[in-house]
Parts: sequence; structure tokens; C-alpha cells
Amino acid sequence: MSCCDLPPCSNWMSVGAVMNRSWWCEGTQHAVRILFLSVVLLPNLCPAQDILWERLSDGLMVSVWKPGDVCPTVPTMLVVDMDPERTKFSVHHYAQEALSEPPRIDEWQKRTGHHVLFNAGLFRENFAYLGLLYKDGRPLGSRRHTSWQGLFVAEPIALGLKKARILDLTAERFDEEQPGYREAAQALMLLDLTGKIRVREGGKHAYQTIVAETKAGHILLLKSLGAVRLYDIAQCFKDALPAVRQAMAMDGGSSSDVRILGSLWEKDFLVPDHASWKSLFGGSTGSHIPLPTVIGASPR
Repeated sequence: MSCCDLPPCSNWMSVGAVMNRSWWCEGTQHAVRILFLSVVLLPNLCPAQDILWERLSDGLMVSVWKPGDVCPTVPTMLVVDMDPERTKFSVHHYAQEALSEPPRIDEWQKRTGHHVLFNAGLFRENFAYLGLLYKDGRPLGSRRHTSWQGLFVAEPIALGLKKARILDLTAERFDEEQPGYREAAQALMLLDLTGKIRVREGGKHAYQTIVAETKAGHILLLKSLGAVRLYDIAQCFKDALPAVRQAMAMDGGSSSDVRILGSLWEKDFLVPDHASWKSLFGGSTGSHIPLPTVIGASPR
């Protein structure tokens, strides 16, 4: 119904009320006209696409998410949803595994057999990790980075802790001598529990790998299929993915890499259009450089 179809104000109230409150009628009709015109005349915004999942195994789902006009600067992203109650996480560093040089992600997968693999945080030219890195409760020789306050932790040693989560080191304590988790990898805090974006608005455009924690306690892994600023991703989470509780950014650029074990894919997809996802998650999104540190996920 258009504003022209609205009954006159005299039909809504008595004549006396109209005489005494004609300003109310005029204001109401004016407001309705503005509302109607805003709906009709504003450009048709394409909302963020709902995430439609393909279940690959118990506790593991994947999707290809298009943020849409809600996040116009954020490209399509590969998304992996992992339930820590059913998924175990492991940190791998090439030197700790007595390898002479870092493998590529496909080589890491052949070596470890993990269902999911993704790159960890940043590293130096000599492949030393930048920030805290723990494997089986032991530090792998790297020191705490003073500026990066995100810490992905998994496999608790102490009772009562979540099986995997993100620690914000500005607000939470991590005991380096007696860690509460067996696996840990430090990187850049992106979005915290207060909703604050923890990176500057400038920043460079690059391929990005993001680890997020949802309100349900799941771990989301996201990889952008195009270059994007970290700030824009964080803002997009706030605008279009309210389920994200907090997030951190792993290494980006040419190091950004995610891989799903090919044998997990079924021949018959729930949605036929999803058939192309296998190649996207199998490494067809670009070239792959050697990665000194990766994080793997497999069923418990």
C-alpha cells in the first residue's frame, strides 16, 4: 500500500481531534511518505549471503561465503566450521619435526593426514616463528610478541577449559612456564569481545587467513579469495556475522593457505552448485609457498 492509499486522517479520529491535532496527521503522513520512498528509491542492496554448509564429517562443515553489499570491499571467502568437541587441533613446525626445509601445504597434509590444514602466524626470513608457539605443551623456541595479542589455543591440560579458543592477551593471562593448553600459536588480534576492531583502518590489501571463535564455541577458519584489508574483514564480521565472538588474523599474502582432505568430499553434494568447492578447498585458489608452521585439525 502506498502513502496515497492511506485513508485520510479524518477517518482515523474524530473531527474535533483532527482540528486540534492536524499537525499530528500531517507529520504522520509525511513520515509514511519518507519511509515508503526510502524503500522504493534506495538501491536494492544485496544482503550478505546466508552461509549454506556442506557437512564433510562429524564436527566439520565447509562453505563458500559471499558477504554481498553489506560488506562491499570484502571478497568471497572460504569458510570452515569446526566443533572443538569433535575436532582435535595440532601445531606443526618443520624444524621441530626434523625437516630440512618447510613443506608446502599439500606436503604437510600428506605428512600429517589432517582433515584440515591452515597456515599459522608470521615468520622471519629464517623461518623462525614470530610469537608464542607451543606443541604438546612445550615451547618451540619463539618468544612472546609484544604487540600481537591474539593467541589460538587448543587441547587443554587443565580441567574445565574449552578444547579450543582464542585468548586475548590484553585481557587474559597465558602462563608460559605452565601453559593451560598443549597447542598454541600467537598472531594478530582482529576483533575482541567488546566488539572493538584491533587493527588500524589503513593496512594493506592482501589475501587473509582468519581464525574466529563463535558464540556457540565453534572455531571458524576463513580464507579470502581476493585481496582485502584486515579492518574491512573485522567490520564485516560486526555487520554481517554476529555469531563471531572474537577473531584473530594469521599470516596473510602468499602465506595464506587452507586445505581440506580430498577424500572427505562426497560424490553427491547437497547442493549441485557446491561441486566446485572441492577444488577451491583443495588448493586451486593460487600458488603455494613453503610454510614453516601449520595448524592441523582432525577428528577426536
